[in-house]
Parts: sequence; C-alpha cells; structure tokens
Amino acid sequence: MIEALQNPWPWYVAGAIIGLIVPALLILGNKHFGISANLRHACAACFPANINFFKYDWKKEMWNFFFVIGIFAGAFIAAQFLADPNPVVINPKLAEELAGYGITDMSNLVPTQLFAIQNIFTLKGIIMLVGGGFLVGFGSRYAGGCTSGHSIMGLSDLQWPSLVATIMFMAGGFIMANLILPFILAL
Repeated sequence: MIEALQNPWPWYVAGAIIGLIVPALLILGNKHFGISANLRHACAACFPANINFFKYDWKKEMWNFFFVIGIFAGAFIAAQFLADPNPVVINPKLAEELAGYGITDMSNLVPTQLFAIQNIFTLKGIIMLVGGGFLVGFGSRYAGGCTSGHSIMGLSDLQWPSLVATIMFMAGGFIMANLILPFILAL
C-alpha cells in the first residue's frame, strides 16, 4: 500500500478522483470549489468589517476550511512519510536548458537554486516570490476564482466565464514558462 502511495498515479485514476469531486459537491449543494474562495471566507470570519463583499453567512462554507487544512495535512504526510528519496526525473532537454540558467539540483520537488531560504532576498527571489505571489493573488481575484475553481467546478457547470478564465490561465502559463521565466532566470 505504501509503495502505491509513493509512486505517481496514472492520469486516468487521479483524473477520475478529481472528476468525482464535482458531482459530490453538486449533490451536497455546493457550487464553489477552490482555494481562493477560502481567502474571502477567512476575511469574513476574522475581519467582519462593514464591507458588503464580506457580509454573508461564511459558516455555510466551513467545509472549505477543512479542505485547506486537509491540503496542508496531506502535504505534510506526503513530505514526511511518503517522499521518494530519488531525485526528480525530468526530460534531459529540460535539464540541459535549466543547467544553462544555473539550475542543476533536482534532489527536491522544486529546484533549491530558486527556492532556498538564502535566495529569498535576491533580485530573482523577490521577483519570483513577491511578484509572483502578487500576480497570483490579483489574478485569482480579478478572474473571480482560481485555476481549480474555474477549471474543475466552473467548466463542469458549463460556465462561460470559467472557460474564458481557463483559456487565459493556460495562455498565461505558456507565456510565463516560455518568454518571461527564461528572462528572470537569466538575471
């Protein structure tokens, strides 16, 4: 059992499990799914200011907090007890391209040359962490939800705004990975 949990699951198993979330939520009467919605719920619970956007019964969305807690708990369990000690295997062409930017350590899930504590206060670290964090937060608020909310729940509900948002998420990801990120990594 542990070995099955340590190895990647086939797309058709993981995809089916993710796909079953949608009918489960619809049966339970929930139409909102995603991480960014929790920020609104947290603000409504902790800072009940006189702002119309936060005036709603956030307690009906309490399950969403448990969802986020489960993400953190699952990540901790996976990292501490199910982690694969072998280096991450990537395409040799990608490894060669990353080596050109000085990224050679593939011993963790994320390259330590980018995500180590000592890199946070470098120009590259500030651009990637602060700039990236701002853009993710702004983008999810501007789009009315995050990638999981639009791409999983919104598309299954046949919502036109979710289709547009998902297309824009994908286009932004391609632009970032192929045009902007190489420029940042070359700094």
